[in-house]
Amino acid sequence: MEEQCLARRRAVLGVGLAVAGGAICMRAAAQAKISKAQAKYQDKPKDGQRCDGCVHFVTPDGCKLVEGKVSPSGWCTLYAAKPK
Repeated sequence: MEEQCLARRRAVLGVGLAVAGGAICMRAAAQAKISKAQAKYQDKPKDGQRCDGCVHFVTPDGCKLVEGKVSPSGWCTLYAAKPK
C-alpha cells in the first residue's frame, strides 16, 4: 500500500515538473525575436502603415517581435494596427 502511495506521489511530481518545464520553454520561445530580414522590415511606411501605429512597437525605437532598433516610421510584415 505504501509503495502505491509513493508511486502516485512520484507520478504527480513528474507531471508537475513537466508542466513547469513546458511553461518555461514556451515563455522563452515567446520572447525570441526575429531578424529584420525575416520580418521584411523597411525604414519607410507602407500604405500608411507605420511601426508607431503597430501594437508591437515599443517607444522610442523598439519592437516586441523584431530584433534591434526600428524606426517609428518603418514597417514590416508583422504589422498589426493598434486598436482605436
